[in-house]
Amino acid sequence: MSDIWWMILRRLALGVLTLFVVTLLIFGAIQLLPGDPAQAILGQAATPETLAALRTELGLDLPAWQRYLNWISGVLHGDFGVSLANKRPISELIAGRLANTLFLALYAAVIAVPLSLVLGVLAALWRGSWFDRAINVLTLSSISFPEFFVAYILIFWLAQSGLFPSISNIPPGAPLAEKLYRTFLPALTLTLVVTAHMMRMTRAAIINLLASPYIEMARLKGMGPTRVIVHHALPNALAPIINVVALNLAYLITGVVVVEVVFVYPGLGQLMVDSVAKRDIPVVQAAALIFAAAYILLNLAADVLSTLSNPRLVNKR
Repeated sequence: MSDIWWMILRRLALGVLTLFVVTLLIFGAIQLLPGDPAQAILGQAATPETLAALRTELGLDLPAWQRYLNWISGVLHGDFGVSLANKRPISELIAGRLANTLFLALYAAVIAVPLSLVLGVLAALWRGSWFDRAINVLTLSSISFPEFFVAYILIFWLAQSGLFPSISNIPPGAPLAEKLYRTFLPALTLTLVVTAHMMRMTRAAIINLLASPYIEMARLKGMGPTRVIVHHALPNALAPIINVVALNLAYLITGVVVVEVVFVYPGLGQLMVDSVAKRDIPVVQAAALIFAAAYILLNLAADVLSTLSNPRLVNKR
């Protein structure tokens, strides 16, 4: 087996170890929350006998290590437990919400990735021009603003005028066109935030390669700037570009919490915030674990893809 595959296997093993450590951190952080979940569920008027019975039912009378093993064993079998708020299986609650979050992230990615690559290539092609300066100013401005501020600005400009709804509620069985229309503002908010990072990385990677000897040789042969960038610089800049795209895709999935809350979008982030308000600890644990697993998985994908797209590493034995 070549060195590159050993490198990929080591990174995959490190990802599994990271996920294990994250489960410990999530469980430990939940245990450190103040208050008694049984008391919060039953209220102040609950008798000690009722509290003791509920703690036994929830497994709160067991040692922490045993509760962790029970939880992680259930997760490995696809059982996240039962919601304390409505007594429904958490997997049922999460399934639809996770699908909505993935739909929103995919919607934003379909807009953001091609847009950022095109803008990055054009900014590198016309480096120092008014277009390059304008794009840099716009991207720096979008990076500087937090997501909720961008969301409220879009609501003020586009929702107040009646072009798009300010609340992105999706009726059951809604056709794709209606879902795209109702989720346009949250998708646009995420697009404005992540496009800046991907565009600037694409521009920097291509400009860094333009000083390479093989680029100078291509220019001396009479190739035009567009052909030099698209056919020679861009393929060799794929490693950093793939890395930043995958990292921003991870952000699209894990960073939607604020956007979903602003637009009241029925996604996993909104469910997590509602569960925190209700002290529904099992749902909070499950949502945090899913977000962490998605982030680690996409980081691993970025690592592996950027390694495989590097010809110097692929051809190394």
